[in-house]
Amino acid sequence: MAGCETTSLGGESMSQSLSRVVIHIIFSTKNRFAFLTGVEMQKRMHAYLARVLNEQDSPAIEVGGTEDHVHILCLLSRRHAISDIIKEAKANSSSWAKTLGRGCMKFSWQSGYGAFSINQSQIESVRKYIQTQVEHHRRKSFQEEYLGFLREYQISYDEKYLWE
Repeated sequence: MAGCETTSLGGESMSQSLSRVVIHIIFSTKNRFAFLTGVEMQKRMHAYLARVLNEQDSPAIEVGGTEDHVHILCLLSRRHAISDIIKEAKANSSSWAKTLGRGCMKFSWQSGYGAFSINQSQIESVRKYIQTQVEHHRRKSFQEEYLGFLREYQISYDEKYLWE
């Protein structure tokens, strides 16, 4: 009876699971309410989100945004689904924000999100894009920006559910 033979490269078998998937995530505050006012508040939220992502094995490359939405560039974990990573980031950061005082007691993120794959060669341009969100939104609204991403990535959507 013949057995199964294993083939190895150079005498060693391939036993590692390796990946490098870069994701650009976008989501806004509930009803795009400007909770994240002031540069200091934004920096604190962005740092908190990066910490949560790192804990989810999805290291943050860049986190930025404006008073009503965030952009996250991160590596996608091999062990967690993207929906779970984003759910955890939103839940933890929302709970944290509510501890910051009366003005944030009703803080909430929208329920949806956009997640877009990024080629390795695009990382630096996406980082720059995230870092210049304030300037970018002097010319274009969040809705225009988000619809542009959906068109670029050919994602179909129902607008009645898009802005909740």
